[in-house]
Amino acid sequence: MRNRFTASLLAVGLAGVTLFTASGSAQGHGYVDSPISRQQLCGIGTVLNCGQIEWEPWSVEGLKGFPQRGPADGTICAGGNGRFSELDDPRAGSWPTTRLTAGREHTFVWRITAKHATTDFRYFVTKDGYNPTKKLTRADLEPQPFLTVPFGGVRPGATVTHSGVLPQKSGRHLIVGVWTVADTDNAFYTCSDVQF
Repeated sequence: MRNRFTASLLAVGLAGVTLFTASGSAQGHGYVDSPISRQQLCGIGTVLNCGQIEWEPWSVEGLKGFPQRGPADGTICAGGNGRFSELDDPRAGSWPTTRLTAGREHTFVWRITAKHATTDFRYFVTKDGYNPTKKLTRADLEPQPFLTVPFGGVRPGATVTHSGVLPQKSGRHLIVGVWTVADTDNAFYTCSDVQF
């Protein structure tokens, strides 16, 4: 009797996982590994108390069209997704940073777990005077991306790398990476705390 009950619970659990995955809300997609993103820091346990993003660092998906559309101010790092609101918490400016050299070339690395047809990858950086103790808004960002990598609808591989020259900045900043999907209404968002 106990084995039959355990088997029934397992079957129900597997059916739930299958349904959850088939609905699209738990499917993997992608995140930035270099410079390391907030969701990756949570996923590998460097930063604790991150909520659901600890198990889904690849799932920060929101409406595309940033900065004209997309996630609301204060919810940009979580892609406007309330399940991942811990990514928008500035944590009093204590997110770990990656050291970068302004004006030098950097290779950005994305880990892709679901290969969507892609319009482009774009990178925005905060303006001089950015306050890392407050939630990110569009007003904090330079109006134009400092790097855009067109993809023309091609599906990326499991790892995407592209190089670009970093902006002339100094001090602590935030880089917002946006992976725009070509065949849906969504994009993937990632925030990387950096020190120039």
